[in-house]
Amino acid sequence: MSLAWAVGAVVIAGACFVQGLAGFGIGLVSLAFLPFLMSPQDAVVLITLYAAVFIVVIFFPLRRDFTLQGMAELVAGSILATPAGVWLLAGLPSDVLKRLIGLVLLAIVALEWLGLYPQRLHGRAWGFGAGLVAGVLGGAVGTPGPPVILYAAAQGWSPRTMKANIQAFLMINQAVILIGYWWAGLLDREIWRLSWLYAVPAVAGLAAGMLLFNRLDRARFRRVVFAVLFLSGLVLLIRG
Repeated sequence: MSLAWAVGAVVIAGACFVQGLAGFGIGLVSLAFLPFLMSPQDAVVLITLYAAVFIVVIFFPLRRDFTLQGMAELVAGSILATPAGVWLLAGLPSDVLKRLIGLVLLAIVALEWLGLYPQRLHGRAWGFGAGLVAGVLGGAVGTPGPPVILYAAAQGWSPRTMKANIQAFLMINQAVILIGYWWAGLLDREIWRLSWLYAVPAVAGLAAGMLLFNRLDRARFRRVVFAVLFLSGLVLLIRG
């Protein structure tokens, strides 16, 4: 067992713990550190592969809390915009885009902590716009979650419904992204080797997060969501 593997295992376990707890964040957490251990491109594709599997695991116990309200717009926007994100990943550096995402996240979290973030956003355009941004970000840097999380936080959903709806969206989003990666030749032998190499810490982290989620009420869950967004935004802004 090498030091590099141990560090990678801790990072991936922590990222999967956040995913199990909040229903998102695996990419936001892990991609701040994994590019030091592997190529940035491999890190993005690996985490997308894990996310696609774990989203189904998280959704299953929450399936009865799922609602279709506002979901069609998210999915449509994401499908339309994902090819552009995959093209960006294959051909362009992502540092500037990541720092911009980090800056936007910090600004939005500041609004929440100041009591200015809206409790409700009405209108189908908000969902479609969030889906468009999620598609681009998911394909380009493996982080489709933030716009969807911010949209979901302003729909008045319970924690279980919010988490279930996020998983339902991400199931489709990640499947589309993986198809794009396969088409672009990014799902290569190295990705499958890495996925097996870190499978145990990934599953352990996910299970721990899912268990802790059952102890959160609505107010605490919202605080967890915005705390994760704050830390993610800070890391993205600093590290790029």
